[in-house]
Amino acid sequence: MAETAASSTVSVQNIQEAAHVLKDIAVRTPLMFNHQLSEQTGAKIWLKREDLQVVRSYKIRGAYHKIESLSDEELQHGIVCASAGNHAQGVAFACAKKQIKGTIFMPVPTPEQKVKQVKMFGKEFVDVRLVGDTFDDSFEQAMAFCDEQNAAFIPPFDDPKIIEGQGTVGKEILEDSEEPIDYIIVPVGGGGLSSGIGSYFSVLSPSTKIIGVEPAGAPAMKESLEKGELITLKKIDKFVDGASVKRVGEYNFEIAREVLEKVITVPEGKVCSTILQLYNEQAIVAEPAGALSVAALDFLKDEIKGKNVVCVVSGSNNDITRTAEIKERSMLYEGLKHYFIVDFPQRAGALREFLDKVLGPDDDIAHFEYSKKTSREQGPALIGIEIKHRDDLEPLVGRMEAANINYEYVNDQPHLFRFLI
Repeated sequence: MAETAASSTVSVQNIQEAAHVLKDIAVRTPLMFNHQLSEQTGAKIWLKREDLQVVRSYKIRGAYHKIESLSDEELQHGIVCASAGNHAQGVAFACAKKQIKGTIFMPVPTPEQKVKQVKMFGKEFVDVRLVGDTFDDSFEQAMAFCDEQNAAFIPPFDDPKIIEGQGTVGKEILEDSEEPIDYIIVPVGGGGLSSGIGSYFSVLSPSTKIIGVEPAGAPAMKESLEKGELITLKKIDKFVDGASVKRVGEYNFEIAREVLEKVITVPEGKVCSTILQLYNEQAIVAEPAGALSVAALDFLKDEIKGKNVVCVVSGSNNDITRTAEIKERSMLYEGLKHYFIVDFPQRAGALREFLDKVLGPDDDIAHFEYSKKTSREQGPALIGIEIKHRDDLEPLVGRMEAANINYEYVNDQPHLFRFLI
């Protein structure tokens, strides 16, 4: 079958050649049938476990393949990259393997776990520089450094060699699957993984539908495809740090237009719920971007029922210090945690009355902030209440109103909520 115009930029042959380059570098990660997810969705679900990769994400594939393609002359002044974490680890691994100097720019808010991993993989061959608030900020600094030092830049996604390396994930999926694949669900950040897998499948398995998944707070590919041109988002939610960019790659966008069935978005809270579900039920550690494809299953249930579906679990570089935030976001999304500002009469017994009259048998106060001000008749308290079921909120509010409690609901006030919580 002839290749599409877009995917010819990244050919099947080139991806196969990339696989040869990577055969002793990247792990051939397992394609594992998942019984629980299959039962929950009514589909046959397989997980492509790139979280088990040598640097715990697929990024080693593109990074190493790109570096391997450079000449000695191009490498003589070292290499440079900008990354929120996983690409940096791939580049660092390659630097140590090939014993070349690398300078890696990462956003200041990058989880400490990822920074330490980069230094561990790169050893004495890499210099990590934390600059800017987002990937885009780090990217600008990295490009300026390249111009100053005449160093080779290793882009995280917008490069044919990077895309070819990521495309080897698709090659392994197709070779390891014993049944025809109806859908592949792929996380989308800059678009390197989805365009690489899509390029391979569009030729060798054109009936397979490739669905991209972005975090709701950073829908750069979705909006670009809808508008028919590359767009740059003005602001993004950086929580899903491995898949939150303001602008996807040019090569990636052109390929995506041809090979992706569609791109959907998933709320960050749902991603958090999925991270906890994968860990608690299946002992799978997934970072936010790594959980995107599984988080998307609930939004695709009707479409994928009875089908063979592969979800790419793209990485497991999660920072344990983020666990509290992940749990909080999950409970808020699931409707199990609610915040109120309550005006208490400044007298003894007011809190006891609230507990007796308002809280149900399964309700729990998980947050309480109060400062007594004796010159006032009432004092506000910020109260966070955990409930057992989403439907328990309405009875809780009803009891507050029946007890004539003066309160303000905080969850649906984003600016106030963000300031207080």
